[in-house]
Amino acid sequence: MHRTGTREQWRAERMELLEREKEHTRRGDELARARQELPWVEIEKEYVFDTPDGRKTLAELFDGRSQLVIYHFMLGPGTKEVCPSCSSIADGVDGVHVHLEHHDVAFTLVSRAPLEEIEAYRERMGWSFRWASSHPGDFNFDFGVSATEDRPFEESNFRAIPEAERWSGEMPGVSAFVLEDGKVFHTYSAYERGVDGIWGVYAWLDRAPLGRNEDGYWHRRHDEYDGVAA
Repeated sequence: MHRTGTREQWRAERMELLEREKEHTRRGDELARARQELPWVEIEKEYVFDTPDGRKTLAELFDGRSQLVIYHFMLGPGTKEVCPSCSSIADGVDGVHVHLEHHDVAFTLVSRAPLEEIEAYRERMGWSFRWASSHPGDFNFDFGVSATEDRPFEESNFRAIPEAERWSGEMPGVSAFVLEDGKVFHTYSAYERGVDGIWGVYAWLDRAPLGRNEDGYWHRRHDEYDGVAA
């Protein structure tokens, strides 16, 4: 049982919390500015992706816009069980991408799985955003979200991994790029808890009475919850 109180007590404590929330918001604004102030790093390697509209370079993924945000979706070649967490994040951006694209920001998911596997899963989920395949290129490896036995992860979230602890597989992440004077620059990437900020369901749960209330891994693909028809 949670403690209870009067409306007056609730209001007094809520006002105290409001000041802390405002400070948190201001701190978030500062962090956003700091992200924008990171140096841009020119992308000199030629990356090519398979899309429903044919082969495209990284520059062509901008689709006429000056900015590009990519979500690195955990989907490797031949994956049988697609990541429910990545699927939850994708659900939260399925409507948002339209607003991004009308604010000079292109958005796409990128995975290492072949395009036909990507399209099959996107059709199942009913998503409308762009989703490109980096298979069989180096993009996912270079941005630290894919590894194989021959090319294991050497670092995680910008921290080196001891050789004896390296592993293979797929990892989630988000990366941003800018296109200026015909050149593509990498501006930002985030991994692990750094992805929480774009995970829409958590923003809502953090305001629910019991918060995230996680007891084990609870995420499901949106057509797999009880009472939801596949």
